[in-house]
Amino acid sequence: MADPEHLIGQTRRSLLQAGAAGAVLAIGGGVHAQTLTGGDPNRILVVLELSGGNDGLNTVVPYADDAYYRLRPTIGQRKSAIRVIDDHFGFNGGMTGFERLFKDGKLAIVHGCGYENPSFSHFTSMAYWQTAAPNSGEAYGWVGRLADAMAPSAPPNYLVNISAIQSLAVRAEKHTPIVFSNPDSFTRDAFVQEKAVLTASPQAVPVGNPSQQYLLDLAKSASQSSTLIREAWSSYRSPIDYGFNDLGLRRVAAMIAAKMPARLYYTAYANNAFDTHVVQTDQHQRLLTYTSDAVAGFMQDMQRLGRANDVTLVAFSEFGRRVPENTSQGTDHGAAGPMFVVGGRVKGGHYGQIPSLTALDAGDNLKYTTDFRRVYATLIGGWLGQPGAPAILKGNFDRFEMFA
Repeated sequence: MADPEHLIGQTRRSLLQAGAAGAVLAIGGGVHAQTLTGGDPNRILVVLELSGGNDGLNTVVPYADDAYYRLRPTIGQRKSAIRVIDDHFGFNGGMTGFERLFKDGKLAIVHGCGYENPSFSHFTSMAYWQTAAPNSGEAYGWVGRLADAMAPSAPPNYLVNISAIQSLAVRAEKHTPIVFSNPDSFTRDAFVQEKAVLTASPQAVPVGNPSQQYLLDLAKSASQSSTLIREAWSSYRSPIDYGFNDLGLRRVAAMIAAKMPARLYYTAYANNAFDTHVVQTDQHQRLLTYTSDAVAGFMQDMQRLGRANDVTLVAFSEFGRRVPENTSQGTDHGAAGPMFVVGGRVKGGHYGQIPSLTALDAGDNLKYTTDFRRVYATLIGGWLGQPGAPAILKGNFDRFEMFA
């Protein structure tokens, strides 16, 4: 088998021809080829969730595959309208930022990401991705379990979730994630019965029992965290343009600029925005433009802060869309789709086996070719240098050789 780095440099057409001839089209290395980073404490992981089921085929457009246009005669993106990146693929026309990152060698596309027996429910499939445990009922999120493994003593402000409501992905056994949307009004939510204790000065409230002590400790931590967040945001100044919607990434940048101790950040394009069943084309391009601009702006900001080589971002959606367009000029819930990994130390290119557009499953969906947990394992071991990926992910998954 050819060396993975050489495969990255090949054209998509030659790779597809190799696959048709029986070669294994697995772009990137396995676990034995990847060297651990040693757990560099400066390294940060940012997870960006694209909720609603992003249409991967109109995101990374296989313009050289005639089957794509046969199955999508109306909504298929023509070569003249996309941002061509090689002789087989191009980004959707609105993705200027992704095109630049890819051509600079800082963006990896991982093809065909999914899992066995896919769910077409937004809630269920997202829970599988957030826990990295399909069909299991796992209580904790994969980012939360990662935090527990990286810092078992659970130091404060280690895990941050940019959201009005905590994601299952950051639910941890030991860590209490910081969860906020608006940093200017960041305070801890509580039940009415709890507020008197949570808002009181710790020195002013006598300790009566372990439960009360727990609330006092929680109140103190929340108060300190909210102060840090507000100060970081109020002092943050950046000339970088994040586009129309920063997807929470400007707030992540502010925390990094303030040297918050957080190593793990989770944010989302929320409210099922990518659920494009009807008249998809213009709406989907707008969503991709906002996403592309925000990610590119964030990486420019990291460069400005001197942290580009310390930060990696991964973007995913809970499923892709069905391959044939529907009668409403949109697409219905599907299965496999691409993931994106971006960063200063990312070895950009195509990874994973490219799914066939002519060998679909019984529901006209792409058959997944990359277990999404391979990407998680790559981030845990290859980027963050943590040896415990099998325990965190509850299984062994080969890693890609994705980081310089």
